[in-house]
Amino acid sequence: MGPQAPGFRRLRLLGGVFVVVFLLVVAVAVINRTSGTPAASTGPKSNDAGPPASTAPTTPTGTDPVTTTSNGIGVHYPHTPEGAQSAAANYSVALGSSDMYATQPRHAIVSTVADPAAITQLNNRFDASYDAEANQLGLTNGKAPAGLTFVSRTVPVGTKTDSFTADAATIEVWNTSVGGLAGQGSKRPITEYWYTLTLKLNWSGGDWKVADFSQVDGPTPISGAQTASSYGDMENAVNQFGGFRYAR
Repeated sequence: MGPQAPGFRRLRLLGGVFVVVFLLVVAVAVINRTSGTPAASTGPKSNDAGPPASTAPTTPTGTDPVTTTSNGIGVHYPHTPEGAQSAAANYSVALGSSDMYATQPRHAIVSTVADPAAITQLNNRFDASYDAEANQLGLTNGKAPAGLTFVSRTVPVGTKTDSFTADAATIEVWNTSVGGLAGQGSKRPITEYWYTLTLKLNWSGGDWKVADFSQVDGPTPISGAQTASSYGDMENAVNQFGGFRYAR
């Protein structure tokens, strides 16, 4: 056979180089697999651990909720910042409930959630505000006029610790609530309301108890594009869906 053309010789040389490279790649893959070390990558991996993220204020910790109740309200909270937040969240539910619009249930709630030293001044403040609102709604001892159904429910959206010591804590609770009168002809239809309730708590008698409170509007999100339900649907919802006691 005569001398081969230069082009064919170059092709054969490239083929040899390709075989060598291919064998090197296979060898590296085998070594990596047996050693358990993944090949290096310049791009980020979705499962990279990275630095630990800071814990969000409302991230669950796995701590069991309180199981002891008094007057239907959770009590005996842990002597911790989370325990204070849990107490504040649950107390905001009770303090925003329909029971607050009748004197006897209201005083029972206050006696349950309040520091004994603050019960009198808290009762005075709540009596003035809730009695005035009850009169505007036309309630009689917390009961709606005939043919109407009254609702007042509070749902905590989040909590924040402003300060904490072994003896006292100040907790903010961001709430949304629904309240009003459901039924045909209602002049106070059920509406939503957003507010932040700040509770000053004392560690008293082995539990977190309310010593003082303040309230401001919002933060309030933009209302969605949902169509408001009929008075009948709202009345059915009020009667058929029960509220929650534990809120964190």
